[in-house]
Amino acid sequence: MSARSWLGTPYRHQASMKGVGADCLGLVRGVWREVVGEEPEVLPAYSADWAEVGGRETLLEAAGRWMRPVAVDQMRPGDVLLFRVSPGAAVKHCAILSDLDGPEPRMIHAYWGRAVVESWMGVWWRRRLAAVFRFPVPGSALAACAASLTEDDGV
Repeated sequence: MSARSWLGTPYRHQASMKGVGADCLGLVRGVWREVVGEEPEVLPAYSADWAEVGGRETLLEAAGRWMRPVAVDQMRPGDVLLFRVSPGAAVKHCAILSDLDGPEPRMIHAYWGRAVVESWMGVWWRRRLAAVFRFPVPGSALAACAASLTEDDGV
């Protein structure tokens, strides 16, 4: 799994470079580049505040544009997990499901102030799970669409 190669990468807000620094979205962006190819859009600056209330669901909307939604009971390792940390707050944290075996699922995510880690997806996290998405398959229509937009925009 590509995400495991990011373990130990230091936490850096808005960064996405394996071994150098990444936040939770930077981890997903980096794995996208390794698995799918070029990122399909340039990201706006974003706040590190997980409990930010109101505003647009920027992360959820972007995932919906570029990934395939998956029912929670159909998730599998490699899927992207989006979390709403508090009621009324926007989706502000993401992880990659790494394992479904054992007493609880496991996920890989950037832990604020520390690094990219693999941890149990305990009750606290499961209660905050807002959506699950799957990376597009390289060569699929969705991946081709993302690649063509990247080429057209010169990104």
